[in-house]
Amino acid sequence: MRRYLFPLIIGVLGTAILISLGVWQLGRLEWKEDMLAQIQSRIEGPPRPLPARYEPEMKYTPVTLSGRTTGDEIDVLSGTRESGGGYQIVSAFVTDDGRRILLDRGFVDQDHRHAPRPPVDLAVIGNLHWPGEKSSSTPAPNLSENIWFARDVPAMAEKLGTEPLLVVAAQVSGDAQGIEPIPVAIQGIPNNHLSYAVQWFMIAAVWAGMTVALIWRIRQRQF
Repeated sequence: MRRYLFPLIIGVLGTAILISLGVWQLGRLEWKEDMLAQIQSRIEGPPRPLPARYEPEMKYTPVTLSGRTTGDEIDVLSGTRESGGGYQIVSAFVTDDGRRILLDRGFVDQDHRHAPRPPVDLAVIGNLHWPGEKSSSTPAPNLSENIWFARDVPAMAEKLGTEPLLVVAAQVSGDAQGIEPIPVAIQGIPNNHLSYAVQWFMIAAVWAGMTVALIWRIRQRQF
């Protein structure tokens, strides 16, 4: 029995730890799904006028605004399944009450990136957004070509001389100038906890199987 004791203890402890990690990931899955449901509820809420004061906690809040684009814009490298590669057009937008903000108007494909887009009056329903797309590995924007690789709200606001406030258009009334709105959605928020849980449970099964195999080999040596 002494020969079995150490591998049995290691096997049981290892399997228990791995199973507990899988269960923890299932708990994280439940938390993430609840969070996503809350975000979806906020996205679909009734739109309100653009707030005078705003905080990051107001992310996803639906808003209405009307005003005029300035013709100044930033092209953020992007893509869609339907159109392939292209750009999201982030414009400087002056509201009817004189505020200058950032407006993510949506997507254009490669062929229409340089199409003329002079100032135009628009009425917009959209969502406040502070996307966390920039990381340490994100390339710096190519300012000479006006190509950006992430929506970096503070940097874009400084470039276009606006408030550090981004509204992502969901519906646009007026001349959209060939730009297709891409509303804020939860589909881009990663939720991999179920796959992580399955992986931990599979590793636990392998660990338990290896423990049984080791004990069987020890037993065979006794005969």
